[in-house]
Amino acid sequence: MHPHPVFEGMRAALDDNYALPRDVTEYERLRSQARAWEPAASRVFDHVALGPGARCLDAGCGPGHTMRLMAERVGPSGHVTGVDVDAAVGDEAVALLLAGGYGNCSFACMDLDDDERIPGEPFDLVYARLVLFHAKDPARLVRRLWQAVAPGGHLVLQDYDVRTAGVLPALDSLDEWKRIVLSAFTEAGCDIHMGHRLPLLFQEAGIGTAGGTDVTGRLETLRSGGWLFAEVIRSILPVALKHGLTTQLGYEQWCLEFARDAAEYPEAALLWPLLIGAWKRKPAAGAPRSR
Repeated sequence: MHPHPVFEGMRAALDDNYALPRDVTEYERLRSQARAWEPAASRVFDHVALGPGARCLDAGCGPGHTMRLMAERVGPSGHVTGVDVDAAVGDEAVALLLAGGYGNCSFACMDLDDDERIPGEPFDLVYARLVLFHAKDPARLVRRLWQAVAPGGHLVLQDYDVRTAGVLPALDSLDEWKRIVLSAFTEAGCDIHMGHRLPLLFQEAGIGTAGGTDVTGRLETLRSGGWLFAEVIRSILPVALKHGLTTQLGYEQWCLEFARDAAEYPEAALLWPLLIGAWKRKPAAGAPRSR
């Protein structure tokens, strides 16, 4: 049997902290995922009153979709800096933003696990989505991001709890998806319930209690929302193969079974992983430190 088309040419990032590939197909998945979660990002920006003139950091900006949302809110008097360890995707993101008229955006290639100063810090908003999920030391990274927040500014984090994904009626293909995907992320050192942990991370990082939280779900039909599950298992497949969680043939068989289930049960109720947010405001200069 020939390899599944989306597996052709895929390059896995098995040599760094990031469990997923860095290729054109994966970047498009990230763009689609960002579009799906745009209302969730907008809601947390409302919670922290992000508005004109603010200086923002998108930590782990990827293809830059959320940078655009920030840029629209802060306007020409504000500025949005994206940082990512992947120079290719970040350079492309800011080039597209600038071409689209968002001249208030810039990009810096850097590894947030390093202690290098982030260009433009401190920021009124430091935002990180689906970054801590991959972090070697999440509490250390939260402290790092908190240091980049200006007095009176906010740190906003959003991350998945992958355990919540499921479908009704129950389908064997989705059970197999959870087995492979959750095990592969765990083997790669990712925390599959990172979203649930976010409030604890503020405490573990030594910056006190989260000032607010948000939980967002997407309840789709299998027909409308199944693409995320198919693309995520494709993305994590190199890790699954490396750790013997499936085989190339097993993956191809799963694709056939999932497609059959989608055709037979298109209206099945599909719950995506929950996207959970938490945020905290840094006291303004001279204000007493909260606990």
